[in-house]
Amino acid sequence: MGSKYLFPYKSRFVGIGLILLHIPIRAIWEYLYPGLGEHHLPVKPGDSVLFTNQHLFSITSAILMLVGLFLIAFSKEKIEDEQIAQLRLDSLRWSIYLNYLILLLSLIFTNGIDFIDILRLNLWVPLLFFIIRFRWVLFRLNRSLTEEKN
Repeated sequence: MGSKYLFPYKSRFVGIGLILLHIPIRAIWEYLYPGLGEHHLPVKPGDSVLFTNQHLFSITSAILMLVGLFLIAFSKEKIEDEQIAQLRLDSLRWSIYLNYLILLLSLIFTNGIDFIDILRLNLWVPLLFFIIRFRWVLFRLNRSLTEEKN
């Protein structure tokens, strides 16, 4: 993955800020409106669930999380070399493999509302897997380089 397609290094901190903003907002919403789940149905047939406060909140919440994870995942490192690019590509490949394995198992063993939740989670789970794997491999690489120096 060429570094020209990556966001600047400081974008990672904006992403962390968006995720940290998302968490308390979501917690406060759940505290204030505990009975309103994601699957709140309209009162009368024909009533729309689009563009209600709940719907707009869900969209905004998902966008905050998605953009935050995206900025964290695709921001440059301080030193972006070929090895980092290879680790990034390898981590992306493993995150897609793992995500589709989980998606396949979910398709087999769930249905109805649970299935919709799985598809919603599929928005950011690949990014989470990528970030976790990339950071872990980078941590191990840095640790092994530090041990070699000593």
